[in-house]
Amino acid sequence: MRRVYHRPRPDFQEKRFKVNQQIRVPEVFLIDESGQGLGVMPTSKALALALEAGLDVVEVNPKAQPPVVKIIDYGQFKYRKEKEAQKQKVKQKKIEIKGIRLSVRISQHDFDFRIEQARKFLARGDKLKLELVLKGRERQHPEIAEEMMKKFYHLLKETPSFNVELEQGLTKQGGRFNIVVINKQ
Repeated sequence: MRRVYHRPRPDFQEKRFKVNQQIRVPEVFLIDESGQGLGVMPTSKALALALEAGLDVVEVNPKAQPPVVKIIDYGQFKYRKEKEAQKQKVKQKKIEIKGIRLSVRISQHDFDFRIEQARKFLARGDKLKLELVLKGRERQHPEIAEEMMKKFYHLLKETPSFNVELEQGLTKQGGRFNIVVINKQ
């Protein structure tokens, strides 16, 4: 059997604008370089006006009837759009999911240490995934595991500076218990 290679598609597809000769519609609504609406006119006339001004005709709203075009310097326009996209990307907050694993037979010191780790992760703005895996004979008493998870969650919730909420409640998959917690600010 033959395998077909598909190039991976990029996560972010930038918006493409039609410029000058790429605009194939017969009539357009033209906006000049100062922002004044010149009205509906043939595409060839709009191109002639742009050529006279030494600028480009860029289709800014292709879905309008007729499409809206603007006389601007396309290089400068594209540069400005890229800068805006870069600023948006910088402002985005990246949230990680941090994991903490518990055990039914965990010592008190280790339990306290994991609580402190969880508080640190939540203070930083990350999500927190609590996981407890039952092994061997521990599977006979899942209620102890449930109690341990609820105790951990309530200790986090009692922290005065946090507004801790469950994003995903207690889920059981075989001998594995999970909770996803987030700090809402």
